[in-house]
Amino acid sequence: MSSHIAEITMDNAQALLIDESFKRPIVVDFWADWCGPCKSLMPIMEKLANEYDGQFLLAKVNSDEQQMLASQFGVRSLPTVLILKDGQPVDGFTGLKAEQEVRETLDKYLPKPWDIQLIKAREHISEEAFDEACTLLREAYRSSEQQADIALALAEVLITLKRYDESQEVLSSIKMADQDAHFQQVQAQLELAKSAQKAPELQQLEQKLSAQPDNMDIRFQLAVQYYQNEYRSEALSMLYEIICKDINFKEGEAKKTYLDILAVMGKGDPVATEFQRKLYTLLH
Repeated sequence: MSSHIAEITMDNAQALLIDESFKRPIVVDFWADWCGPCKSLMPIMEKLANEYDGQFLLAKVNSDEQQMLASQFGVRSLPTVLILKDGQPVDGFTGLKAEQEVRETLDKYLPKPWDIQLIKAREHISEEAFDEACTLLREAYRSSEQQADIALALAEVLITLKRYDESQEVLSSIKMADQDAHFQQVQAQLELAKSAQKAPELQQLEQKLSAQPDNMDIRFQLAVQYYQNEYRSEALSMLYEIICKDINFKEGEAKKTYLDILAVMGKGDPVATEFQRKLYTLLH
């Protein structure tokens, strides 16, 4: 049996119905062998338990064998499905339901896909895997229609990745009503990061390029330094200017660096998508 499904007896009822319901929703399916609708509903419940992959526990109670449990929960007809949270029934239904109806009932009590992505992204952040976190947060930000807590998490990761303009764009999308103390903290963090001094080697190369704007060698060195200091958008802009003039500059090294940065940023990154499109247009 799946780890997301459990057979309930008096021995494990306290642990799996009550204690576990403080950690996640418990969906209790009261059934019996003689009940035809029960046998039609059970595959639907089991399918959803596996599809939702542990977001809830499907607790199967054979009402003939566990009459005391059925009585304690006030079960009077079969099938009966109850949803438990924090030790108490919060919803349920009786009789056979279509899969879509069951799904709609469950969705009221289960985390949304973007909330799960936010949890996973925070795990990546704790491991300092910021690019992976950024990819997840972008998806969650888009699918949640710019939910405020996800927007703030994305803005913070973008600051870490030194993508300040994008971070400001995300912060600007947050509605006034959601601009709480956390918002103010992230906004201040962005302003501080933007005002922080760049590495001396970057400043020196920027000054050299300003004095010799047509020097492609300096431009390439600066692009590499931008890349190494995680200013990826700036690096791509510099490299694009170079390969527009000479696609094989430095025996193709500029183009290779450009492609390396795109690969690191990953699909779904809007900046990467923009520069992929530019390269495609240039080559075709």
